Amino acid sequence: MTTDGALFQRVAIIGLGLIGGSLASAIRNSGVAAVVVGFDKRSDELALGLELGIIDEVAASVADAVTGSDLVVLAVPVRATRAVLEEIRPWLEADALLTDVGSTKTGFVQDVEAVFGGWYPNVIPGHPIAGSEKSGVRAANPQLFVNHKVILTPPDNVDQAQLARLRGLWEHCGATVLTMSVAYHDEVLAATSHLPHLIAFSLVDTLAGEDENLDIFRYAAGGFRDFTRIAASDPVMWHDIFLSNRDAVLRVIDHFTHDLDQLRSAIANQDGATLLRVFSRAKAAREHFSKMLSGQAYVTNNSQNQVTFRLQPGGSIAGDIRVPGDKSISHRSIMLGALADGVTEVKGFLEGEDSLATLQAFRDMGVTIEGPDAGFVRIHGVGINGLQAPRGPLYLGNSGTAMRLFAGLLAAQPFDSELTGDASLSKRPMGRVADPLRAMGAVIDTAEGGRPPLRIRGGQKLTGIHYEMPVASAQVKSCLLLAGLYAEGVTSVTEPAPTRDHTERMLAGFGYPVHRDGATASVTGGGSLSATAIDVPADISSAAFFLVAASIAEGSDLTLRHVGMNPTRVGVINILRLMGADIEVLNERVIGGEPVADLRVRSAKLRGIDIPEEQVPLAIDEFPVLFIAATCAEGETVLRGAEELRVKESDRIQVMADGLAAVGVETTVTADGIIIRGGQAIGGGTVDSHGDHRIAMSFAVASLRASAPIVVTDCANVATSFPGFVELAQGTGIQITAEEG
Repeated sequence: MTTDGALFQRVAIIGLGLIGGSLASAIRNSGVAAVVVGFDKRSDELALGLELGIIDEVAASVADAVTGSDLVVLAVPVRATRAVLEEIRPWLEADALLTDVGSTKTGFVQDVEAVFGGWYPNVIPGHPIAGSEKSGVRAANPQLFVNHKVILTPPDNVDQAQLARLRGLWEHCGATVLTMSVAYHDEVLAATSHLPHLIAFSLVDTLAGEDENLDIFRYAAGGFRDFTRIAASDPVMWHDIFLSNRDAVLRVIDHFTHDLDQLRSAIANQDGATLLRVFSRAKAAREHFSKMLSGQAYVTNNSQNQVTFRLQPGGSIAGDIRVPGDKSISHRSIMLGALADGVTEVKGFLEGEDSLATLQAFRDMGVTIEGPDAGFVRIHGVGINGLQAPRGPLYLGNSGTAMRLFAGLLAAQPFDSELTGDASLSKRPMGRVADPLRAMGAVIDTAEGGRPPLRIRGGQKLTGIHYEMPVASAQVKSCLLLAGLYAEGVTSVTEPAPTRDHTERMLAGFGYPVHRDGATASVTGGGSLSATAIDVPADISSAAFFLVAASIAEGSDLTLRHVGMNPTRVGVINILRLMGADIEVLNERVIGGEPVADLRVRSAKLRGIDIPEEQVPLAIDEFPVLFIAATCAEGETVLRGAEELRVKESDRIQVMADGLAAVGVETTVTADGIIIRGGQAIGGGTVDSHGDHRIAMSFAVASLRASAPIVVTDCANVATSFPGFVELAQGTGIQITAEEG
C-alpha cells in the first residue's frame, strides 16, 4: 500500500537516459511516489542522477531496484528489453505493475510473453510522445511530459485499478494519457514518428555526401533546419526502433515510396494537375486535422477536449449579424461539385468540423479542392465516375447527414469503402439507409444495431427501386436519390411529409433532371452533372437560436442577414409566428436556386400552441431551441409526431426534458413529443448536453430568461455546426463564456 497520498510507494526506473531520468525527476517533483530508485549499468550516470536530485536512491543491481517496488519502469533501448526482463523476473513482486517507455509495442509484448511464458497480468505497455535530440541523465527535464501525450496499450483484461494508477502517475507528470491497441500504436507511430525520422536521417546523409555540401547546409532555410533537426537524434536508439518495428515501418516506407514515385512522374511529365491535387490535399489535411483534433496526433475515444459553457442570467439581444453558411447545403455543394464535370466555385461554405470532414473525404478520393478561404471553395470535379479508392476509412466527424449521403454515393463505386465517425455518430442508426440500399443491390455491413462504421463493398450493380419512407427524413431521401444516379432505371422516393429538398434543388442546379410528382421525387441513372456556382445562404437552423433569443428577451431587436428560406426549412419561423413572435421577412430573393431573405426579429409575448404536425418535419432540427421558446410562453405547448428527435445526436426529447428539469422546469415527455407548460421560472443549474451541439446552444439562449447562472457541459461539438457561436452570441448580448479542460 502507498503512504502520504502517493499513488506508489516505491518506483524503480531501470535506465536513466533522457526519458527515464525525466520521468524519475517528474515523479519526484509531483510527489506521486514515496521513493524513486534508479538503476543504470552506467555507474557514472547513476551517480549523476543522485547528485542532481533526479532519484532518491541508487540501486546496486536490477534485483535491488525491483525488490519491494510496486511500479517498475523499463526505460532501456528496445532491443535490450528482453535481457532486462530476464533480470527483472525473479525479483518482481507479485502485485507490482510493470510498464515501459519504448517507441514500439509489439516487440515489447513479444519479449514479455517470451520471458514470462505468456502474458504477465500486471503489464501495461506505455509510450510517452516526448523527447529531445539530447540524451543522458544530464538532459533529464521534469517538464518534458507537460502538455505531451502518453499512449498506454493495455490488454483487454487489464486490471482497471492498476490502469487508473498508471494513468494518474502520468497525469501528475503533466501528460495527457491516451489508450489504443498495440498493433494500432505501432502502425500509427511508424507513419507519424518513425518514417519522418528515417527521411530526416536519409536526407541529411544524402546531402552531406554532395560535393557542395557546405553551401547546401550554409544556405538552408528554416524549414530545412526544422525538418532535419530530428536527424541529430540518438542513432543507436533509432537503429533499435526501426528493427523492432520492422514490419510496420516497411509498410509505410513502401506506401511513401509509391507516392513519391507518382510525384516524380508528375514533375517529369509536367503534370500540374496531379501536383496541385496532392499539394492541396496535403495542405488541407494538415489544417483539417489540426483543427479537428485540437493539436492531438491520435484519435481515441477520449481525445476530444471538454468544453463547458458558463452563462450569466438576463440580458437583451441586439445587432445586425450573419450566421454561418447552411450546413446541409455546404455538404451537398462539395458532394455534387466533386461529381460534376468542370470547376465548381462555392461562396459562403460553412467551415465547421462536419463540413470540413466531408471536404476532406472527397480529397481522400482524389478530388482536388482549393480552400476553404473565408468561405470560398473551388472544386475541380472528376465526373460522376471519377472518384478513386481512398487509402483508408473516411472519417465524417459528427455528421449523420454526411454518413447517410455518402452511403448512397459510394454504394455503386468500383472500390470498397468504410465510413466512420466520432463517438456520438457511432451510436446513431444507419439501418434506415442501409436497408433500402441493399434492396437496390448494395452490399453494406454495419456494426451491431445497424450502427457505424459502414463497410460498403465495391463493384455492385444497383437497380432503381421505389421506396415508401416510413418516417419523413431528408437524409434517407437524399441517400437514395444519390444512389439512383448510379442505378439502372428509375429510383423514386415517396415521403410521408415534406422534408428539406436541398438535394433535389442542387441536382437540378448541376443540370441533373429530378422529377417531382406530389410527394414523390425520382431520378433516372446514367446522367452527368455540370459544374456551377453556389452561394450558400446562412443556415436557418443556426439563425433559429437568435430568432428565439430575440423573441424571449425583453427589449430585443435583431437583424439576421442572407438567411436561407427554403420552404422545407422554414418550420421554425412558422411555429414562432403561430406563438406570436414578431418576425419580419425582408429583401426576399433567389440565389442559386435557393430562396434567401433578411429577418428582423423583436421581442414579443409568446403563447403556447399545439404545434401542427405538418410543421414538424420542417423544423425537426430546431425543436431544442423551440422548447426554450415554449418554456417562456404563456400557456401550454404540445409537440406530437416528432419521434425522429429521439435518434438525432442525442435523444433530443429526453435530453431537453432532463436539461429543463435541471433548471427547474417541469415537462411531460411522450413517446413522440413533449408537453411544456409555459410561464415556469427558469432557474440556475448544470445541464448535460450529452455532446449535442443544439442542446448546448439552446440552453445558452435559455440563460436570457434565467434567474441564476447556468452551466452547460460537454459542448465541444458546437464547433461541428456553428463555429464562432460563442463570440457571435457575446456580440448580440448573451453573457456566455467557454472553458476548455
